[in-house]
Amino acid sequence: MTDEILTIFDEKGNIAGTAPRDEVHRLGLWHETFHFWLISLEQGIPYIYLQLRSEQKKDYSGLLDITAAGHLLAGETVEDGVREVQEELGLVIAFDKLIPLGTIPYEMTQEGIIDKERAHVFVYQQSVAWDDFALQEEEVAVMVRAELHDFHALWTGISNEIEIQGFRVSGSGERIQIKQTVNRGLFVPHEIDYYERVLTGIQAIFRE
Repeated sequence: MTDEILTIFDEKGNIAGTAPRDEVHRLGLWHETFHFWLISLEQGIPYIYLQLRSEQKKDYSGLLDITAAGHLLAGETVEDGVREVQEELGLVIAFDKLIPLGTIPYEMTQEGIIDKERAHVFVYQQSVAWDDFALQEEEVAVMVRAELHDFHALWTGISNEIEIQGFRVSGSGERIQIKQTVNRGLFVPHEIDYYERVLTGIQAIFRE
């Protein structure tokens, strides 16, 4: 399989050329991603949706993460990023229905990966039934949600764990309900500042 080619940037956010994805992560080159956060309001309670990354994923497998996200390839626009939502979750959503939270630059480092992202972050506020999701097996293993208040408490240090609930798909295609308690250690290690900025933006939406 041909490696994905990404646009790379300098420290000031200026385009500096292109490079294969593996090289981008090995050398720690700045690149663009698209982040989609789904929020629903159920009986007056806001919920935030999370995916569990498939064990088949090369990076951060088996960890809880953003509702849907992906790299923007060289030549793609931010608007093209909405394809990730349909590919990973099976939801067809128009880009103009998304609420932008801006571009958030941040870094993550683990063995073999120096991940420097310029994340274009968007929120979509809509009630979605569990049956509306059609998960891409090689990308997403589980779809869950948590109360937004609890999620905020987790990333601001008020609490050490939260309850999530949702479903996973068995090998036979059966949807199996999930309800469990998780802590920060089960999440992709985005910088805490990233989570705080996203949560601040989401809370501002609900105050409008």
